[in-house]
Amino acid sequence: MYSVLAYYYIGHIENPEEEMARHKEFFKTRDFKGRIYISHQGINGQSSGSEAHAQEYIDWMRQDLRFKDIDFKIHKAHQHAFPKMTVKVKSQLVAIDCEVDFDQRGVSLSPQEWKEKLEEKEEGTLLLDVRNDYEWDVGHFEGAELPKLKTFREFPQYAKDLKEKVDPKTTPVMMYCTGGIRCEFYSAVLKQEGFEKVYQLDGGVIGYGLREGVDHWKGKLFVFDDRLVVPITEDAVAPISYCRHCNEPCDVYYNCANMDCNELFVCCSSCLKQHQGCCQKDCLEHGRVRPYREDAIPFRKCSYEMKAALKHESSLSS
Repeated sequence: MYSVLAYYYIGHIENPEEEMARHKEFFKTRDFKGRIYISHQGINGQSSGSEAHAQEYIDWMRQDLRFKDIDFKIHKAHQHAFPKMTVKVKSQLVAIDCEVDFDQRGVSLSPQEWKEKLEEKEEGTLLLDVRNDYEWDVGHFEGAELPKLKTFREFPQYAKDLKEKVDPKTTPVMMYCTGGIRCEFYSAVLKQEGFEKVYQLDGGVIGYGLREGVDHWKGKLFVFDDRLVVPITEDAVAPISYCRHCNEPCDVYYNCANMDCNELFVCCSSCLKQHQGCCQKDCLEHGRVRPYREDAIPFRKCSYEMKAALKHESSLSS
């Protein structure tokens, strides 16, 4: 059995390169895989490890006074949720391309407080889902709005435009994301733009599911690892998204088998087989198409040999 960890730390790290080296040394002798990004702004981690080694990592981190209060959100899995272990230094923990004053973050609500606030919402409250559209499609809080953005680098402009639509002084904004870290950035941006009533879900949807279950939540949760879509609790829930091809209820994501497309799309198993893993007819008939497979694990980079073979097959058929 493995523990899948989601966690972050917002706080100044004087020497990110040194912290990266320290982490890499720790993982050398442990059964661990994942993505851990370190910057002067803090740490953002998603990883999986054997239960014993995951607990060792949590204990090791909490020995450091900087990280002693990190909230490690833990799910259990029968296999690793990541293909390899990556620890990198990044200039930004969240790609937002603007200065963020973390002293201006919104009010952090515990899952219980969030639930109570949903049930007693002030009039005119804006419930804001600050995730991508493909995350929102398979699961979201009831009544949540999704910002129409191609990338969240556009969020600072969205915050400016929002002031033209609602009164920033009187409009309560409740925002949430998967694990909480995006809200640390985006709530601060809203506050900097003059929004006075900004609230964020502490621990994100993952933390809410672990503590409050599925109340006010519809569907499942998209995660950035091999599981792709998971329930937020052990309770069975009906899909709220639909197969790209037959429009039947479904919440399983795949990458299009056409390497030149690679779009993430929802598909049932029957249609996946019928269309050989492709999101549309053109993708099956044109371009470099990977061999069909039934599992939903994200496609890895093809080997040089496979790329060459696919390129050769494509040239023969054109």
